Amino acid sequence: MTASTIEKRDDLISYLHAAMALEHATIPPYLTAYYSIHSTTNSDAAHIIRVAAVEEMLHLTLVANVLNAIGGKPDLTRPGFVPSYPAYLPDGEDDFTVDLRPFSPEAVETFCKIERPGKAPGARLLRTTDTGRPLLASSPTVEGMRFYSIGEFYAEIIEGLEKVAADDPGLFCGNPALQVGPEYYYSGGGVVTVVSDLDSARQALRFIAAQGEGLDSGIYDADGELAHYYRFRQLQLGRYYQVGDDPDAPSGPPLSISWDDVYKVKVSARLADFPADSELARVARDFNADYGAFLALLTRAFNGQPDLLQDAVCDMFRLRDGFNRLVRNPLPGSDGLHAAPTFEIPTAAGCDPEASRSAGETAQAVTR
Repeated sequence: MTASTIEKRDDLISYLHAAMALEHATIPPYLTAYYSIHSTTNSDAAHIIRVAAVEEMLHLTLVANVLNAIGGKPDLTRPGFVPSYPAYLPDGEDDFTVDLRPFSPEAVETFCKIERPGKAPGARLLRTTDTGRPLLASSPTVEGMRFYSIGEFYAEIIEGLEKVAADDPGLFCGNPALQVGPEYYYSGGGVVTVVSDLDSARQALRFIAAQGEGLDSGIYDADGELAHYYRFRQLQLGRYYQVGDDPDAPSGPPLSISWDDVYKVKVSARLADFPADSELARVARDFNADYGAFLALLTRAFNGQPDLLQDAVCDMFRLRDGFNRLVRNPLPGSDGLHAAPTFEIPTAAGCDPEASRSAGETAQAVTR
């Protein structure tokens, strides 16, 4: 059995901060693929990706509830919360990076690798390799170690909760008023769990892992919803699953996919790729400021203003205009590839959501 890397409340808080960063890290790749799709095309794929992005918001909320319940403070605006893409996620083999890609077979393959099921064949924790790229689910308490999978990462947190709760009867000391209840989240599959004790904390974390298929619980999660991994597998296999299907042989209706009806954006574009002082660069900077405002709004929702959560979910898709101003325009010097958001969030954007928002509102459309 793997020795625990969680011994006290502070360890749990570090892990839950890491879990929030991990859950968020999938949202920019999902949104980049989603908004790269030409409007009125690929409706099946667009729906699958959109729902997965919304459900990552649910996962963020559940982790925030656990963090608040043990006296932590969720903060999506802290430096380094948004990774620098490409970034590594844990997967046993270091065989893929998470990039900001247009909708493509490569993007779907990455989504499947992020969500794929499976427990570690040996040790849960593995030694990291020095790649120079961020590793999003490494152990925050044991330097140089990473987890075999996202499911194993959550299993570690659950075991840590059980251990610390047994030693510390006052572990769940958080202010109940900071909990986000189910009345504040209406989108996607699943419901928000209010966390007040060990049982509800376990329920919240197990749901996250099962909905993504990190805990190898089958094609469907506990609520009868198709897990994220299998939703993305439908895009690879070209058919919808039906109840009773073998994991590798969906028998439902075919999916219609056109890989060509996509803006071919530059993979993991950076602000440095944009011509200096160009209108396109300004739009990219404004987008990053608006995304910082979105993260600041979520932070407020998780720190005593839960009614803002629905606003934040809507804001995630109000970013559409910024996406369109970028992905519909060629990026000079990129061999015909198009521009895309870079998700390089300025520190000021996270700290001052109103200033960020007004900066974004001044952006003007870039014409084709």
